[in-house]
Amino acid sequence: MHDPIDSPKLRPLPNLIFMSRWLQLPLYLGLILAQCVYVFHFWVELKDLVLAAMGNADALDHILNAVTVPGSPRPEKLNETTIMLVVLGLIDVVMISNLLIMVIVGGYETFVSRLGLERHPDQPEWLSHVNASVLKTKLAMAIIGISSIHLLKTFINAASYAPTVVMQQTVIHVVFLLSAMAIAYTDRITTLTQNQSKHH
Repeated sequence: MHDPIDSPKLRPLPNLIFMSRWLQLPLYLGLILAQCVYVFHFWVELKDLVLAAMGNADALDHILNAVTVPGSPRPEKLNETTIMLVVLGLIDVVMISNLLIMVIVGGYETFVSRLGLERHPDQPEWLSHVNASVLKTKLAMAIIGISSIHLLKTFINAASYAPTVVMQQTVIHVVFLLSAMAIAYTDRITTLTQNQSKHH
């Protein structure tokens, strides 16, 4: 690590451009606030699921309304399929929350300023080698995971959807998969090219 005293002093314009990266700070703080909203939403849904299982009528009504597809019959009771749909919804919230964490922590580390977590015992494994390329791949994989949950919810409740809707969601998921494969392949080529350049 370089001593700040030895760092060259930037000219005014380059310094202004370099300092403009801090304009992203309110964006990351906003994402932290969005994370808080997701945590609150998770606990509300989990509380209603537990209360519905214990026989609370209001909680059961909320759960059944939440899993009902517009235009399809509303479930009449809390059954295995309904519980599965609610749990998948909770998993969806967790995966979106993980995506937010990757964007907040990885994005801040990559584009704003170092967090100084090199020797911290709780440093995430992926953060030790994070860069724009790694972050892009991680985000693509997270989006595929979220898409998988949505597609699974659709398949479980397929009778409530038109065949075209199921097909469209499947095609979108395949496009996400192909995009992630293209990103990974491009990054692999870039890494190989950089390694070959270092040896010459």
